[in-house]
Amino acid sequence: MIETQILVDLDERSYPVVVGNALFAKIGTIARGLPSTRGRKAALVTDSNVAPLHAATVTASLEQAGYEVHLIVVPAGEASKSMEEVTRVCRELHRAGLDRGSFVAALGGGVVGDLAGFCAAIFNRGIPFLQIPTTIVSLVDSSVGGKTGVNLAEGKNLLGAFHQPAAVIGDIDALKTLPKRAYREGFAEIIKHGAIRDRGMLDDLSRFRDSLEGIDALIVRNVGIKAAIVKEDERETTGTRALLNFGHTIGHGIESAASGELLHGEAISLGIKAALGLSVAKAGLPRAEADQVIDLLRDFELPLRLDARFSVDQILVKLERDKKFVDGAIRFVLLRALGDAFVSKDVTRDDIAREVHHLFDV
Repeated sequence: MIETQILVDLDERSYPVVVGNALFAKIGTIARGLPSTRGRKAALVTDSNVAPLHAATVTASLEQAGYEVHLIVVPAGEASKSMEEVTRVCRELHRAGLDRGSFVAALGGGVVGDLAGFCAAIFNRGIPFLQIPTTIVSLVDSSVGGKTGVNLAEGKNLLGAFHQPAAVIGDIDALKTLPKRAYREGFAEIIKHGAIRDRGMLDDLSRFRDSLEGIDALIVRNVGIKAAIVKEDERETTGTRALLNFGHTIGHGIESAASGELLHGEAISLGIKAALGLSVAKAGLPRAEADQVIDLLRDFELPLRLDARFSVDQILVKLERDKKFVDGAIRFVLLRALGDAFVSKDVTRDDIAREVHHLFDV
């Protein structure tokens, strides 16, 4: 593909999202061309799954550009989004001699990006960082927009900061190394984008289930959706950015209850199904449009049913601690139609409980 840049337009915090092939070997050159990453030292934060695949290439590229690189590898998985891991990473940054002229590069999926970005946000009161996503989820969603953070036992992403990256560098070739399950779970976020903003994108998605052909254009299209929403509402103050939480209120509750047994996109698939049910009941979403989305989730072999190891009460306890609740009130994203999302205050706890209960139905 031709290398493509999408600008996340946030005035002085603007940055490019670069999408293309063979970009890992160019990361040093890209970093040298950015005003905030021209220092001498860099830390490359990655996880134990990604490090053997891509860390050597990225490290070599940065070193060839004149950077002194310190590699930090964290355990793969959601458990690394913790304050214990933040402390460990920040101590390594300090021991490696990084200062306010240095930067952090986050190489991996959403967990690595959230963790490394949060460390960059708080280390020395904030240093620059690069997002180098390696999964569908991180390419189209979590790497763009500046949300960083870690979890508490009580819920996901309860500790965090807005800290925009200096750039996002998305190498499409990284998708070739993803296991099938990790590849397909990312399409929950793509399906979400279509449901809230781009219904036409949903019509041709199934062809990507087993093929990467043309996926570069799909990635660019999704990054454009995310960038536009972030531009409209960077810090989620007007309600526009909250639309990106479609399927995530219940989905995060399920993900927390699952304790690592479900991937993020798998939990979000279940949350999307529940949110579609609520949209039909509370917002007039046509049942045929809800079924179109559910069929797509099924095409990507994403879960649509909860099994008996979960309970409604367990999930409700987790989701009620979600930061999307304000003064105890629920802010729930619904669809009037595909592409027409809004934040509703009319969804009750009983409404949510009913839809979660339906997730146990055959």
